[in-house]
Amino acid sequence: MKILIIDDDQAALKFIREILKHDGFSVITASNGCKAFELLSQNQDVAVVITDIIMPEQEGIEIIKKIKSEHPHIKIIAISGGGKRSPESYLQLAYAAGADATLQKPFGHRELLNTIRYL
Repeated sequence: MKILIIDDDQAALKFIREILKHDGFSVITASNGCKAFELLSQNQDVAVVITDIIMPEQEGIEIIKKIKSEHPHIKIIAISGGGKRSPESYLQLAYAAGADATLQKPFGHRELLNTIRYL
């Protein structure tokens, strides 16, 4: 299964990528929404997108809405550690925008893998 991770935090991106690769997933990464949509157009076999909510340039909520409208078959996991609001607020917005699951940062290896399996 191919998974696209979108996060502007390079440490978070690396953490998630390493967990997924170790568990046998094919992984591609993007640090912003523009790069993510470029990768989606080149990788028609992406099954899951894991996206941060709070990012510069394009917020995760916008990314979720666009993916769901253009690629409704792709499952989306929204992740957030919060910002001006609590992480729960952002994750509720992500569900409303079309996310299939959410995770609050920081999360662990098992929590991430269980969420993917749940999809």
